Amino acid sequence: MSQDEVRNVTRHNANVRRVLREKSNGHQRLTLWFTGLSGSGKSTLTSLVNKELFQLGCHSFILDGDNIRNGICKDLGFSKNDRAENVRRVGEIAKLFSEAGIIVLAALISPFLSDREKVRSLFSNDDFIEIYCKCPIETCENRDVKGLYKSARKGNIKEFTGISSPYEEPINPELVLDTSILSEEESVKIILNFLQSKGVITLNKTV
Repeated sequence: MSQDEVRNVTRHNANVRRVLREKSNGHQRLTLWFTGLSGSGKSTLTSLVNKELFQLGCHSFILDGDNIRNGICKDLGFSKNDRAENVRRVGEIAKLFSEAGIIVLAALISPFLSDREKVRSLFSNDDFIEIYCKCPIETCENRDVKGLYKSARKGNIKEFTGISSPYEEPINPELVLDTSILSEEESVKIILNFLQSKGVITLNKTV
């Protein structure tokens, strides 16, 4: 007996097929998962890419880590278990958006490799793109827009990724963006050209 049967849960299949949704939307569905240290540029890039996708007529939506923690994950802290649950919830939300044919841009530190791999397992290979915003912690600290690193160094923030809690780098992400070297414009171009090469979007010209 399956777990769903034990819980008296019945799974219902969608009656609008993927091909029809993608034909209606004019693009493929996809989840772009941006991971990296705080201050590495995840939220900035998702915002910029989302704007470009909108101008192309794409249906896209941002799942930002901070916004999620102010809502559906406001009951979670920053222990390893709570971080895992946070990532799990966002992964499941991304999957629902994906099934609706949306291009999802998820921006979360998501520091642990096993948690990110569990999210990846929710999708088929062509529907999930991991983007590693690679940036030295020294650069992230120098940016420190929110003052989080300073607070963490003083011990005011417990289990802060990169200071008192580890970050596990992706092993084989689809894209690695060194945001300490690349400009925001350059990073956006790389992402858009990658999406075009995968047949997800069509640009008037290679940017």
